[in-house]
Amino acid sequence: MILIKGGWVVDPARELITEADVAIDGTRIVAVDKGINPQAGWEVFDARGLILTPGLIDMHVHLREPGFEYKETIASGARAAIRGGITALAAMPNTNPAADNQTVIKFVLARAQEAGWAHVYPVGAITRGCKGEELADMAEMAAAGAVAFSDDGRPVRNAGLLRRAMEYARALQRPVIDHCEDPDLAADGVMNEGLTATRLGLKGIPDAAEEIVVARDILLAELTGCAVHIAHVSTEGSVRLIREAKARGVRVTAEVTPHHFSLTEEACEGFNTNAKVNPPLRTVRDVEALKEGLADGTIDVIASDHAPHALDEKNVEYDLAPFGIAGLETTVGLIFKELVTPGVLSLPAAIAKMTVNPARILGVDGGALVPGARADITVIDPEREEVVNPEEMVSLGKNTPFTGYRLKGIPVGVFVSGSVLMWDRKLRK
Repeated sequence: MILIKGGWVVDPARELITEADVAIDGTRIVAVDKGINPQAGWEVFDARGLILTPGLIDMHVHLREPGFEYKETIASGARAAIRGGITALAAMPNTNPAADNQTVIKFVLARAQEAGWAHVYPVGAITRGCKGEELADMAEMAAAGAVAFSDDGRPVRNAGLLRRAMEYARALQRPVIDHCEDPDLAADGVMNEGLTATRLGLKGIPDAAEEIVVARDILLAELTGCAVHIAHVSTEGSVRLIREAKARGVRVTAEVTPHHFSLTEEACEGFNTNAKVNPPLRTVRDVEALKEGLADGTIDVIASDHAPHALDEKNVEYDLAPFGIAGLETTVGLIFKELVTPGVLSLPAAIAKMTVNPARILGVDGGALVPGARADITVIDPEREEVVNPEEMVSLGKNTPFTGYRLKGIPVGVFVSGSVLMWDRKLRK
């Protein structure tokens, strides 16, 4: 038996915070109450002054394996997730080979089980090779354990093909997750289109490149009845389109990344390739719209879009560098810094964006810290401060634009299926 003593327990579904003890027997929570007395042989963890939440779920992560193990492996990424306070993650399919068949889906699950860190939920490709030409066998992948479908990084250009994919996904009771970008409008753009890009002499990506595909996906969701999740929303216009669609009852959900609500295009100054992401960092007005969307419920989820790269890949000319930020280990601190501390979101509302909401969208276990629930628990010290240092990151990817940022509100403990994998910031294996 394990007893976590005296923490502030967050119930994101009911937006409540109560002081309580949490008792764990095996893989399950057996009691959440005040004054639970430990018995002989129990392992006791003192959580006074700490926040206990349901295990955090990151529903947009690139683990790179198979094919790009020099960037990240399933084991190293899942270990980095634990360091970041995340107990479960959804692995995107743009690997090599792509996760477009049951063999790769089963491989990802097996490697995650072997690693023994965070839970890993594979996302299956919509099309073979994520090429947007021919539908993959979605039923086969769903049976093997795929929780959603996406051609992440490559929007499905053919609307007719995406319609058929949505019809299959609806029948399989799985959401479609789409990277919304019109490749013709985005062309060879490398950052947000605007004055900063002009001054730097870099080709820009306009807001409309995202918004046109967001609008298309909303209309297809309305047509098919499929649940559609819009990945990494970055513009004011996208937030408006999603808000209007939800008001009409369309089955659309959306996520935002910490870098999109924390940074603007100015982070690219000096040709900083660690700030090169897709969709690109936008303007102050877009950042404010994203925060408004989080506050009013238009945006359901916060996800890292963890995209690790090797140092030599980022240490090149801006145009040649790959898109992406390694975000698993900075997500929680940025949520506290940018959203909770300034009062954009209450603590329970912020936690809901990484627990009950992604669990509901993906149809996976999690989101509740109650008796009978699986014992996935994240422990956060709201007063602890750390300065971001890439050299201390567990992920193989050190590509972060947040180097030197002082974050307050740091994950210090993680329990996964009743096993303590981190305590006092120290990984347990």
